[in-house]
Amino acid sequence: MLLHGDLIDEYRDFATYAAGDSPCFEEWALGVIEDEQVLAWLATLPPIKRQPNLVFAAARWHGAPAPGSYAGLRRVLVEQELAVRATVMARATQTNEVGRLATLTPVLGLLEGPLALVEVGASAGLCLYPDRYDYDWPPVGALRGSGGRLLTATATGPVPVPVAHPEVAWRAGVDLNPLDVGDADAMAWLENLVWPEQDERRDRLRAAVEVARREPPSLRRGDLFDHVVDLVDEAAAHGTPVVLHSAVIAYLEPADRERFHDLMTGLVADARCRWISNEGRRVLPRVTGALEVPSGRFVTALDGVPVAWSHGHGHALDWLER
Repeated sequence: MLLHGDLIDEYRDFATYAAGDSPCFEEWALGVIEDEQVLAWLATLPPIKRQPNLVFAAARWHGAPAPGSYAGLRRVLVEQELAVRATVMARATQTNEVGRLATLTPVLGLLEGPLALVEVGASAGLCLYPDRYDYDWPPVGALRGSGGRLLTATATGPVPVPVAHPEVAWRAGVDLNPLDVGDADAMAWLENLVWPEQDERRDRLRAAVEVARREPPSLRRGDLFDHVVDLVDEAAAHGTPVVLHSAVIAYLEPADRERFHDLMTGLVADARCRWISNEGRRVLPRVTGALEVPSGRFVTALDGVPVAWSHGHGHALDWLER
């Protein structure tokens, strides 16, 4: 087991993260850390492909019953090893959880508009429409009037509740594999990424796809390092450029995470854009610094400075005291 210490830590963290949101995924993650054969198989995958979300989604794609027991997951992983591996290698999580807008929109409200949004790791671009939703942050406040679906995040701390929806003048994104909201297979994969018990999230995803289909986003295919600067420059013609990302930078190797941090802090220092990051507590260590981040929470930051701890799917927002 000591040979797989990093994997065990990753899956144990995921079990903590899933607790209360998906009993199935919590059981699966805890099962993995006790299963030497499965750990050994996971260790043969490239590090970037070992994430629980991706492995569990691939297993479900090939028939692992969910909700279901760990035994069902294990059977698919063992009996359909080659098929699951092929799916893991070919696909990405690209969860595109529009619920995260409930934690990002208060940060957007701090910025001078109109805004020109650039999403890194945009997937299908569903999070590029913060102006098309209503919001509730119980018990601190709400924002209504868009005519769109209601997104809710339980809130604590001095959340800067916006008084108006963001004015978005332009929106674009970049992704290694941008998903077309008109592609049935791609949208089926996105649905498959929704955690087993979360029918409300699945319904919300379908509604978000319809929002994007009415005004398809401009998405570039390619490496973020090849496109972010050009997109920022293009955005500047339309409003305040805002680079944002959520649960994306974890998919970069550590050296590239540092490179991305340097890129963004340089752009911010030169007043070329604002930067909203929403990543796991270990992903951007120079953003997190010495702060103790609660287990299972993301670090939501503006221009490299943490402003809140957030639930990874947008269910909770704990604004930091200053």
